[in-house]
Amino acid sequence: MEKQIRNFSIIAHIDHGKSTLADRMLEITKTVEARKMKEQVLDSMDLERERGITIKMQPVRMNYQLAGHNYELNLIDTPGHIDFSYEVSRALKAVEGVLLLVDSTQGVQAQTLTTLQMAKEQGLAIIPVLTKIDVPHSRIDEVSDEVVTLLSCDRDDIVLVSGKTGAGVDKLLEQICLRIPKPQPSTLDTYRGLIFDFQYSNHRGIIVFMRVFDGEVKKGDILRFNASGRTFTALEVGVVTPGETSVASLRAGEIGYIVTGIKEPGVASVGDTLVLDKNPVASLPGYMEARPVVWASVFPDDQDDFTILRQSLERLKLSDSSLSYEEESSGVLGRGFRCGFLGMLHMEIIAERLRREFSVELIITAPSIAYEVKYLDGSIENIYAASRFPDHGEKVTIREPWILGQIILPPTYMGSVLTLLYEHEAQVIDTEVFGDGRNIVSIEMPLRELMRNFFDKLKNVTSGYGSLSYEIAEMRPAEVVRLDVLVAEELIPAFSRVVGERRAEFDARAVVEKLYDTLPRQQFVTKIQAKVRGKIIASKTLSALKKDVTGHLYGGDITRKMKLRENQKRGKKKMLERGKGKVHIPQEVFMKMVKSE
Repeated sequence: MEKQIRNFSIIAHIDHGKSTLADRMLEITKTVEARKMKEQVLDSMDLERERGITIKMQPVRMNYQLAGHNYELNLIDTPGHIDFSYEVSRALKAVEGVLLLVDSTQGVQAQTLTTLQMAKEQGLAIIPVLTKIDVPHSRIDEVSDEVVTLLSCDRDDIVLVSGKTGAGVDKLLEQICLRIPKPQPSTLDTYRGLIFDFQYSNHRGIIVFMRVFDGEVKKGDILRFNASGRTFTALEVGVVTPGETSVASLRAGEIGYIVTGIKEPGVASVGDTLVLDKNPVASLPGYMEARPVVWASVFPDDQDDFTILRQSLERLKLSDSSLSYEEESSGVLGRGFRCGFLGMLHMEIIAERLRREFSVELIITAPSIAYEVKYLDGSIENIYAASRFPDHGEKVTIREPWILGQIILPPTYMGSVLTLLYEHEAQVIDTEVFGDGRNIVSIEMPLRELMRNFFDKLKNVTSGYGSLSYEIAEMRPAEVVRLDVLVAEELIPAFSRVVGERRAEFDARAVVEKLYDTLPRQQFVTKIQAKVRGKIIASKTLSALKKDVTGHLYGGDITRKMKLRENQKRGKKKMLERGKGKVHIPQEVFMKMVKSE
């Protein structure tokens, strides 16, 4: 009996039940034994289970029988959060179809539109699926109308399922076999495979996950990475079920893994093509490189752990190709790394993985973005550290990245959202009404404003009903200034930051207030000031620490005490005049000021 292959992925907004539906599929196809079944089988990280979100894509093979045919179903489960849309784009290159999952209680969300657009651009077959139909407040009819409008399909094309109870999952598996096309036949008589992911094992080195497009690969074949030119012998060839299971060979159309035995970083890369060393062929079209949008400096809490932090980042890079980093040093915090992330959630996840998987205690500075600075001589520099930002008065042109976004929200929250958009310097491009009466607001906004907790604020003002998806647009002229902090009239570079002109005064007051609350009092009166464009725009005075110089006296004339106090005052004045009024800022104050909130 010939085996039919179907390669597909599940795409949806975050928390629409992808992992739960995948669990039911694994259960019904008996891929995972009932005694080994647990929730979120494909979410292998503890972090994914705790947060209830998928962070890394995960391939799995299932076998299913329909009308006397054996079907090999290769599923790639993908993350739903906008920060991980790069993971989704990689998964879509390796499949022929997708399940577009829509929560019947929430309807189509902003991220659904983004991932759907990716699938359409790849020309994939799309099966619309409504999930959570067992929930009492599900809106099956209204949400079905939304999906029909979105895909221009018939209502009968929509499959209704419940990931919790398993209702409708059998029908969905049938539809996958019938509606997702089989892989195109191989055009070459030699092996060629596209790497869509890889991970690292201490014992077996780099394990690459790939889709075979041409030919056949088996254990013992000498293979080559087309991009890096490195050759290796395939130590093992196998499939994920969801544990790793070795097989004799993988043929065109199949998805599996190859154990390389290579233990150094920088050899394997996502989007590279694997070929036979004795019969090399041209590369398959790969992926765009992941482009970081948020930067933050990461320092070890103890400088003795610097080498451990470097090794941890190298290892993490092997399992997360979108992470980028470079070494830097700070006069305050010592040696560390400037890391690039795909977004704020990505930054949070990486920091948490470094702490958990490698036991490294970290100091993470407040995140920033890259500004493009053009000087008078025509040279252009990308600057993401405030300390390197041009001084006031220097003739430069500054540009910053903007985003194009879509917000879907109920009309009752429109007023609150427009106020929020104004506060974050966003511009509304267009507003239209969705099928169920919700509004789709198209916006453009500086990326730096998105990083000021815009996601959380949007959820708050819309009571959780608003959703946002965005993509990085072009660079535009930036209305930003450098905010400097002076302590005892001395500039402290570590506290400098780049802020929007509109918020400069508010941010200046906030940073002065925070430093006033954390800085210990000195032997003399200490001024804390914030300066923008050469002007002091916020200031607070920290009173001097007073030593009771009259404590040893026991009565007598009051003038004795007055003389001692005058001497003390003259001594403090002399100390300042001689330049001894330098403020020692303790390490913990620096930590509190530069740490990300």
